[in-house]
Amino acid sequence: MLLKSGAVVRNALLDAREGGTRIQVPEFNPVAPTEEIFDGTATWGTSGAGYLTPQKVGTGTQIASIVHRGFAYAVDDVAVLAAGEDPMLHIRNQLADAINKLNATRLFEQLTGLFHTALNSHRLEKQLGGSGSTAEANYLTASTMAEARSLLGERGEELDTLIVHPSVAYYLYQVGMLTFSTSALAASGAVTWGGGGVGIGAREVGEFAGCRVIVDSLCNINDPTSSGNRQEFRCYLVKSGTILEGVQQDLRIEADRNVLSKQDVLSVDYHSAYHVMGTKWSSASDNPTNANLRTGSNWSATYDIDLIPAVEIFVNSPLDNGLKS
Repeated sequence: MLLKSGAVVRNALLDAREGGTRIQVPEFNPVAPTEEIFDGTATWGTSGAGYLTPQKVGTGTQIASIVHRGFAYAVDDVAVLAAGEDPMLHIRNQLADAINKLNATRLFEQLTGLFHTALNSHRLEKQLGGSGSTAEANYLTASTMAEARSLLGERGEELDTLIVHPSVAYYLYQVGMLTFSTSALAASGAVTWGGGGVGIGAREVGEFAGCRVIVDSLCNINDPTSSGNRQEFRCYLVKSGTILEGVQQDLRIEADRNVLSKQDVLSVDYHSAYHVMGTKWSSASDNPTNANLRTGSNWSATYDIDLIPAVEIFVNSPLDNGLKS
């Protein structure tokens, strides 16, 4: 799971424990000096007065919107007597995983919104969105990874974390288990791929194309809406430390007893924000819903996006073609 992997990093600069509805992160824009030419005249330089002109670095403000979430459970005495077990204990045992799933869902919706508009030129679409037969060119391959890195130019080598859906991860697992053979040991012998190997390797895909692989079933997919269309999977290629988390108030779990209804009640609330450096929540509204986070027009970039080490890749998977009947 994404949040358990360490891919998301806590940053105290994004905490807002003194209150507020959004977090402002001051920044300096990238340095881009104007070059001046020396010569022997009295009017050299952009000033025209024979000296170098002091330049200033610009500033901007990144904004992360704080979200406020919570839920509650109640268990009455009759349910406990009927089950012969304690349902509330069952709830408590699964609470941490459930909250992580809710937070991961929110983060993936935010990433979808960011790549719709602000980071649109960092999208690489290899999928076959409609009907028809897919091929290797539509899947996540080493070639696709190289193409994704190239979107960032020389900074592409900084990308070291790959976040994928299980249907994509198990395709990578399948490829790693294949062996190659040839019908004739000659220069002209055709090389073919097959699954006849002994299957040496780990059951999980720990690394692919120089990246640590994180598998999360909550990674957004595009479900087909028309008959015969295929499922499209989003993959994210990022640099470690790109996705940050700020907390306004730590997770709070409260329990109480309602004597009139004979119920044990559990209440949970949490208040936090996720942020990708170099981006900005540009909507005037606060406490966004997941649908708001997914809306591309609510996001913008605050500096050259080539300095934001994140790429979204759209692919298909032969292990889940998602054909709609």
